[in-house]
Amino acid sequence: MPFIHIPQPWQLPERQVTSEAAFFNRRRFLRTLVGAGIAGAALPLIGCQRQSRVDAPTFDTNPLSATPNPTFSQVDRPTTNEQLAATYNNFYEFGGTKQIWQNAQALPTEDWKVEVTGLVNQPRTFDLETLQREFPLEERLYRFRCVEAWAMVVPWIGFPMNAILKAVDPKANAKFVHFTSYYDRRIMKGPTFPPSQFLPFPYTEGLRIEEMANDLAFFAVGVYGHTLPKQHGAPVRAVIPWKYGFKGAKSIVKIEFVETQPATFWNTISPGEYKFESNVDPEVSHPRWSQAKERLIGPNSEFDWEEVPTLKYNGYGEFVASLYA
Repeated sequence: MPFIHIPQPWQLPERQVTSEAAFFNRRRFLRTLVGAGIAGAALPLIGCQRQSRVDAPTFDTNPLSATPNPTFSQVDRPTTNEQLAATYNNFYEFGGTKQIWQNAQALPTEDWKVEVTGLVNQPRTFDLETLQREFPLEERLYRFRCVEAWAMVVPWIGFPMNAILKAVDPKANAKFVHFTSYYDRRIMKGPTFPPSQFLPFPYTEGLRIEEMANDLAFFAVGVYGHTLPKQHGAPVRAVIPWKYGFKGAKSIVKIEFVETQPATFWNTISPGEYKFESNVDPEVSHPRWSQAKERLIGPNSEFDWEEVPTLKYNGYGEFVASLYA
């Protein structure tokens, strides 16, 4: 019987997808209008009006002290404005736009537990207090690169992933690690289209175990000197700075060590566009746009950005290139 491909509800035909050039040319046009003082009159003609944003939103966070890691204390770019980083981000469970921070405040974070299981000799379940007590916190300033070709610089607080490896002692046949994010359909409505019931929630991501063991791989519990706001993936998220941002699972509730490559959210939806490995690479284009350059967002608005060359491995080749030799 011949194989018949039935498109999934989330797989839009290419003709229905806005091209990257059209999308960002529109944004440049809006910036010009803003500078001319006529954006208000022109926006209704554009369609797809930009959602308004509170200038200085506040979030339910607590101060969090950490020792700066001198190896990762500076980069060759300015640190992104905190309010901009907090209000321009992706969290697909709460919507498909960049302005999901308001929706994300519904995330419940009380009595959070992270289960570490699978092919390990010492399975553990950690609460947040135990995580912060057992694994000394440090601050790291990392470049952040989205697969959509925008970039930021963010000061994360947390601990290296290899600390978890040492604590649970993976078995010899553990080759991959699988992250699962919190999901509650009642409060996490997902994007307007496609409806969330057609998407493979909960959000999952994964790494090879040697990638997790690399010193760059990080679990963040804070940012900008305080605990994570919910839209950043509170209370604990993955940060893998040499990979595209979607690899960093947010609001993690389960870490499972497995023998075979696990299914992950975006790779399941569109494996041709979102590879399991997904290292930042200017020479490997996304099927619909080039990755040779990126838009460094800021300093104070999403409409302020500078186009700069993309760095292979996001500039962290000295730490990770040997993993892919």
